[in-house]
Amino acid sequence: MSEKPTPPTPSLAAMLVCDTTIRDAETGKVSLIGIFERIVTPAFPATHGSLSVYAKIADAEGEYAFRLELRHLPTLQLVGQVDTPPARVVDRLESQELIFRVDHLVLPAPGRYEFRLFANGHFVGQKSFEVSPPPAPAPPPSVA
Repeated sequence: MSEKPTPPTPSLAAMLVCDTTIRDAETGKVSLIGIFERIVTPAFPATHGSLSVYAKIADAEGEYAFRLELRHLPTLQLVGQVDTPPARVVDRLESQELIFRVDHLVLPAPGRYEFRLFANGHFVGQKSFEVSPPPAPAPPPSVA
């Protein structure tokens, strides 16, 4: 009995965080709506309603289970994780698009956060973003 060959670890061509994604039913094209790299919130822990993470991978062929982790970089705390059911990629020469929807994301503290993508437990790539309180209001002008 022969063992299945180990699929190659894909390479990450793009990874973006946005408010939502829309896939056109006719063309299959994906639109990313509201791409961002910063969330501003007045208090912590903060709950962010929903967001999407778009990843485009290349050099994949075989069966993969993908995992998306979110870590708070100052503490390396695992904030959230999304796992996909196994998916089969047939043609290594065609890129693949992955879309993860994350609802009710709880952000425990200000700082830099990072989404990390894994394929079959192997690190593929990451995308970071900043979470911060709003800037302090400017002091009123002094009267001389």
